Amino acid sequence: METLRALHLLHPTAIAFENLDPFLGRPVLLDMQSVQKKLIHGGRGGYCFEQNGLFWRVLLALGFRVTGLSARVLRGRPEDLSPRSHMLLKVELPEGIYIADIGFGSQTLTAPLRLDDPHPQETPHGLFRVVKKGDEYDEQALLGGEWETQYRFGMQDYYPQDYEALNWYRATHPQSPFVTTLIAARPRPGKRLGLRDNHYAVRHQDGRTEKCTFSKPSEIMAVLEKDFGLTLPEPRAALETALERVITRSAT
Repeated sequence: METLRALHLLHPTAIAFENLDPFLGRPVLLDMQSVQKKLIHGGRGGYCFEQNGLFWRVLLALGFRVTGLSARVLRGRPEDLSPRSHMLLKVELPEGIYIADIGFGSQTLTAPLRLDDPHPQETPHGLFRVVKKGDEYDEQALLGGEWETQYRFGMQDYYPQDYEALNWYRATHPQSPFVTTLIAARPRPGKRLGLRDNHYAVRHQDGRTEKCTFSKPSEIMAVLEKDFGLTLPEPRAALETALERVITRSAT
């Protein structure tokens, strides 16, 4: 349990959540050689299939019993319109069954959650809980004093090949938010960093929020490098052009 908790905090604080590849119209590869080259050696981040896929292999290599799961993202969406599009993990320990998820953007968990405990569970970045809904479970976060469902998941096992189609949809569909919107997130001690297009927010755990809106691609690229710790993909001109589009869209 101590090892799982430590890794679950260290991974998302070290490797940012980001969607630069689908945002730039580039493929997202899920084979482990490509994921390790990108996230570990390339100075990049990734989204759920890459982040949790890598974490899955790490935990298996350390001897954990891990199973892949999938979820319907419900945050800000009607429950009946959300397809299964998110990857998370089930980890079986002597202490019980836990879910692990280091790839959920601005509300990425920084600690595993016990599956059979509906009470609030404290993490380094806020309170979360898992509530049973029929044969499935809701993962909820306490935001602004109210519980908000982030996603709903079941216990059906998913395998690496099962995520290929989900990943393809997320990375290529013209209406996928990962194709249309730049997203980056990273938890830091006592705060969370979040970027959506040219809107940047630093949300402190004491309730303070600092926000700013960038008007130049160079400003967005600078915060991606400095605050999120990313090595930007080449050629940089392609990213500058894409960022110009989102800045123009934001201004209209």
